Amino acid sequence: MPELPEVQTTVNGLNKKVIKRAFIDVWSDWKKIIKKPKDFEQFKKELKNKKIKKIWRRAKNVVFDLSDGRSLLVHQKMTGHLLVGKWELKNEKWNPIKEGPLNDPYNRFLHLIFFFDNGLMMALSDARKFAKVELWKTEDLLNSENFKSLGPEPLDKNFTFGKFKGIFKNKKGRVKQVIIDPNVIAGIGNIYANEALWLAKIHPEKSIAKLNNKELKLLYQAIKKVLELGVKLGGESFSDYRKPDGTKGDFDAERKVYKRENQKCHRCGQKIKRIKISQRSAFFCPTCQKL
Repeated sequence: MPELPEVQTTVNGLNKKVIKRAFIDVWSDWKKIIKKPKDFEQFKKELKNKKIKKIWRRAKNVVFDLSDGRSLLVHQKMTGHLLVGKWELKNEKWNPIKEGPLNDPYNRFLHLIFFFDNGLMMALSDARKFAKVELWKTEDLLNSENFKSLGPEPLDKNFTFGKFKGIFKNKKGRVKQVIIDPNVIAGIGNIYANEALWLAKIHPEKSIAKLNNKELKLLYQAIKKVLELGVKLGGESFSDYRKPDGTKGDFDAERKVYKRENQKCHRCGQKIKRIKISQRSAFFCPTCQKL
């Protein structure tokens, strides 16, 4: 699933390509992807001629602030990613007009295409069809329960160590479970939680209540470091995710534990282990990250 660095990379790429563009049409072969309004023709009607004023991220959501006080929300879910380019429909299949990264096999699952006033197109490729798209009144979106319940953004300048410590006051549970909860901290997913815990030398099963001040400081610094590096490198593309131009992110070479079961730890040489915590895989070094 695209996590904070992948979603931020998507936002950064879209801001270079489609800001100030207006929607003129929408195509879909999987209309259930539109969750609000649920009627696809109504969605098309309400979106038509709306101009993109701002593109930003909240947690794992891509938000397009539009003219007329509307906002388009895209949550890419497990296998979705937004692409910008030009495609043509041949034999009921959309194909990139030019040879290049958009021809990557992971970019072929096009189920939603937006057409802009300058001829560009924005497509949502989603192999498993779990992504969701919603059109809101901006004020309603910002005041929605889902948005208001989200935790702070870990890369915000205002996300200080003091605020980080305060989040965990009276919190219970294993540290990995807690930090991937979007209502605790927004946007940290499985990949970067594993990486941050390795960097901070904290076992993923350790109780959040038992972390001392030094461990909390190390975890705070590690979360910021891995997320910033993830954004800098354009995210992780060992699976489905691709950047808006269709290319891969470069974080794959930086993975220290995630998906490295039985490989050597980069720090001590011990073999990386994998366990399950609430149905999610946790990867760690048993020597560096003692419980």
